[in-house]
Amino acid sequence: MKKIWLIGGTKDSVKIAESIVSEELTCIITLAAKNTNISYPISSYLTIKRGILNLEKIRLLCQQEKIIAIVDASHPYAVQISQQAITISRENHIPYLRYERASLSPSSEIITLDNFETLVRGNYLRGERTLLTIGYKALPLFKMWQNDAILFARILPKRESLEVAIKAGFSHKRLIALRPPISAELEEALWRQWNISLVVSKASGKQGGESIKRLVAIKLGVKIIIIKRPLINYPKQTNKMSDIMKFCCQSLLNNIDI
Repeated sequence: MKKIWLIGGTKDSVKIAESIVSEELTCIITLAAKNTNISYPISSYLTIKRGILNLEKIRLLCQQEKIIAIVDASHPYAVQISQQAITISRENHIPYLRYERASLSPSSEIITLDNFETLVRGNYLRGERTLLTIGYKALPLFKMWQNDAILFARILPKRESLEVAIKAGFSHKRLIALRPPISAELEEALWRQWNISLVVSKASGKQGGESIKRLVAIKLGVKIIIIKRPLINYPKQTNKMSDIMKFCCQSLLNNIDI
C-alpha cells in the first residue's frame, strides 16, 4: 500500500496526522526520539517508526513503504533530517512539502542573531544572569563563558540532556528540567527566582513558546536574544494546514494505478 511519509516530533505534526486520519490516507510517521510526550492518534491508517535516520535508511524506508509523498513537519532546527529528506525526494522524484510554522514579527526590543556562534563570540553574555532556553545540543558552545557570566539552562528531563549540560560546565543548581509547554506564570516565576537579566531563545514561533517569553521579558524588563532559524532551501513549503492536505490528496491521486 502506498503511503505518505510524515516527518514528526512536533505538535504541528500531530495536527497533520489527525488531518491525514480524517481523510483516511495511509501514513508512516518517523520520530528521532525513542521517548516523547507527543501523542499521535491511534489509527490503522498510521504507523509510527522511531529511531535516527540516515540517507541509506531513508532510501530503504521509501522503497519498502512505497512512499509517494513527503511531508516534513520536523522541528525548525532539525536541519539534518530535512536536508536528507530533500535529497531523497530529488533522487527518487518524490514530492516534498515542508510545513514551516509561522515566525513571529520582528521587534526593536529583541536582539536577533543569525546563530549561536555569533552569540558566544560576541560580548552579549558578559556580566549577565542568563537563562538559556535553547535545548541541550548547543550548550557546549557556552562552556567558555562559565567564568565570565552566570549561566542557567532549561532542558528536557532526559539523561542525555543532563549529561551534556554538566559537561558544558552547568552545575545542578543552575539547571532545571521541564517539559514544555511552559505557562507565562511559570516562566515569570523562574526568571524571578534566578533574578534573570537576559534570556536566549530559538525562533521557535508561538508553538515553541517564543511569544510567551517575549511577553514575560517585556513585563520584567529582561533582555531577550532570539537565534534565527537555520536557512534551508526547501523545494516547497507552507504554513497552512489546508495546503498540506491538498498536497497529500493530490499525491495519492497522481499515484493511483490505472
